[in-house]
Amino acid sequence: MEKDWKQVFLTGELYRAEIAKELLENNGIQAVVLNQKDSSYTAFGNIEVYVNEQDEIRANEILKELKN
Repeated sequence: MEKDWKQVFLTGELYRAEIAKELLENNGIQAVVLNQKDSSYTAFGNIEVYVNEQDEIRANEILKELKN
């Protein structure tokens, strides 16, 4: 990722990453999902959600409940 982007969510399940992205976008924060899962062995790797550095604190507040 570019240096101005910060990871705000990490999961092993794509649907959870998509929920996080939608929550952020519904609150006016641009988000990107980066799928690091191995295509052959899906038990390996994670899915990450990134936001612009300036939105990191607000994004973490929005995702607080989803992270638990």
